[in-house]
Amino acid sequence: MGYIEAIILGLVQGLTEFLPISSSAHLRIMGEFLPSASDPGATFTAITQLGTELAVILYFRRDIARILSRWFQQFRKPAGSHHEVFDKNHPDVRLGWLVIIGTIPIVLVGYFAQEYIRSTFRSLWLVATVLIVFGIILGIADYLGKRIRALDEMKYSHGITIGLAQVLALVPGVSRSGSTMTAGLALGYTRPAAARFGFLLAIPAVFGSGLYELVHSFGETDRVFTYAETAVATVIAFVVGYAVIAALMRYIEKRSFLPFVIYRVALGVTLFVLLSLNVIQPV
Repeated sequence: MGYIEAIILGLVQGLTEFLPISSSAHLRIMGEFLPSASDPGATFTAITQLGTELAVILYFRRDIARILSRWFQQFRKPAGSHHEVFDKNHPDVRLGWLVIIGTIPIVLVGYFAQEYIRSTFRSLWLVATVLIVFGIILGIADYLGKRIRALDEMKYSHGITIGLAQVLALVPGVSRSGSTMTAGLALGYTRPAAARFGFLLAIPAVFGSGLYELVHSFGETDRVFTYAETAVATVIAFVVGYAVIAALMRYIEKRSFLPFVIYRVALGVTLFVLLSLNVIQPV
């Protein structure tokens, strides 16, 4: 498909990964409007997401380092006056476990549903439907959610619920950030808390998926993009993604998700119209 198309798709990935509008849906749709007019594929999508997840690690590096430090310290014996450092009930220790436990559902479903992820789930009719449906659900959760719980108050049951919501992101159009933020808002967490946990939760799942696809792409002769083209797209996604995540975290401090809800519904309706008129093909 060429470097130009890879660069465009890398920009799209970086711009949309952290917004609750589904980067995989945008890559799927954008592919239809590029000169090659084809689906970039699940492999390309998963690998370029490695770039945006590196942006998450860089942006939340202090949080991640703190959580990892606390989590590993729980296995040490307490010493002297620093007993509180090794408290197994510490919020950071709990967050570490919640990221691990919350990742299990998407790992299992993602592994056993590979056939659907690469085919059925990529139907543009389905993408258009879930863009609208889950956009409306996000709007309801954002409007009705109490938004009073902080991240350090997260319970195991809530973390598992958000982990289950992340599974829905295997369908392009749902949005990983959108599904986890929606669940977090519905459970009463503030917008920044819901977003922060969703981004942290995505790290192992996205890296696992990206590395899995990268390894399994070796030897394939029907790759949509070459490794060099995919690498360029991944680097671009990293740079753009970092800027977007920083802007989003500032935005949701004081503003709602309504613009994203409107955008999702409008995009879904537009996609339905284009499909109905045969301007683009559903598969």
